[in-house]
Order: sequence, then structure tokens, then C-alpha cells
Amino acid sequence: MTRYSVIEDKNPREIVLLRGRGCAWKRCRFCDYHLDASRDEQANLTLNRAVLAQVTGQYGRLEAINSGSFAELDESTIREVERVCREKGIRDLYIESHWLFRKTLAALRARFAEQGVTLHVKIGVETFDADYRERVLDKGIDETDPAKIAADFDDCCLLFGLAGQTADSMRHDIETGLAHFDRVCVNIMVPNTTPIRPDDTSRAAFVREVYPLYRDNPRVDILLENTDFGVGEVK
Repeated sequence: MTRYSVIEDKNPREIVLLRGRGCAWKRCRFCDYHLDASRDEQANLTLNRAVLAQVTGQYGRLEAINSGSFAELDESTIREVERVCREKGIRDLYIESHWLFRKTLAALRARFAEQGVTLHVKIGVETFDADYRERVLDKGIDETDPAKIAADFDDCCLLFGLAGQTADSMRHDIETGLAHFDRVCVNIMVPNTTPIRPDDTSRAAFVREVYPLYRDNPRVDILLENTDFGVGEVK
């Protein structure tokens, strides 16, 4: 498992894949990332400290992900992230959070702001088609208005390459994301241990008709493979 990398093209930053106690939701039908978890706080801290030791601060920006929400990291690891931000001159910290934790974000932003760090919080929306998102994917977002979803968040993740998605629906999702969020991260579904399978027709439509439109957009990250940021089970 590769847990440290550097993203050098759009929004250059370092990225770390930390380990927390696990995802509280665990019901997203397409996701098995939550398997990267442990209830052993000391073991998590030891692993995460070694990963964070690789951070250089070269861009002043760090993305910290953990196969769940930042709030699900042990407090000892969060303090370690704070220390690294101070010592390495990190001024922008990018994290992820499930909708369930949205009410905790104001306090978290204030906590890091006291140290001169701006928090950028990404939510996995996957699609703005609320019926598909909840009926098929079971994301656990009980809100349909994109503006209201975006109110507590800065960036969003979208998931494409699924049965029923079309070039038009995927373009609409990206445009909706750009209208309401600072940045959009597009993930293309890859095979994993869940029942949700990638759809070749949808993926081909994305690559042929959608990818060329946003490939060079500085506000859109596109991961054709889930390890394109350089972390995870990189082959």
C-alpha cells in the first residue's frame, strides 16, 4: 500500500493516505475503501506518523485522506497532522468528509485556522441525480439541492463509469459541481469487491465525449484509475 505521493500538475500538492478507525456510514454500495481501517489507535498513530514524516512542505499544500472522513481519524493522528502543518509550512490542507459530519466542520476549520491553515473539505457526492445517488449508490445524503449540499463543503467527488450514466448526464454533473464547488474530482469506477460493477459503455462515453472537455480544466481532477493520485494499491 503506497501512502505518500506528490501531485504535480493541477493544484500541486503532497498527498497522504492515512488510516483511521473506519467509515461510520459503510453503506455506499460501490465502496470498499473502508476496509483500510483499524480500531488500534496506537497502531494507527505509528503508521500515520511514518507516512506524515515523508511530507516536505514543498508546495505548502497537503491533501490528507483516510478511506473515510477526517473526523474519523484518532485525535492523536489529527494532532500529528497539525504538527506537520506547522513544521512544514502547510497553509492549505485538503481533507474529505461524509455528509454525516458536516456539522463538525466549522469547528474543525476554526481549529486549523488558528494555526494559519485553510481547510478545504471535499464531499463524495458521486452524482447530483439524487434518486440514482440514494437508490442505487446509497450515499446517505438526505438533500437534493446542490447549493445546500455545497454549503458546508468546498470540493466534491463524482463517480462515473456506472450503468445508466450517459455523456450528457456526466457533463451535467461536472457543470453542476463547478457551479457550486471550488473544485471537482472525477473518479472512474474500477472493479472492486462490491456488487457495483464498472459499465464499459458509460466509461467509453466519458473517455470519448467528456474527458476531452475537462482534461485541461485546472478546477477538475480526473482519475481514470483510482490510484492516479499515486496512493493506494498502486500497481
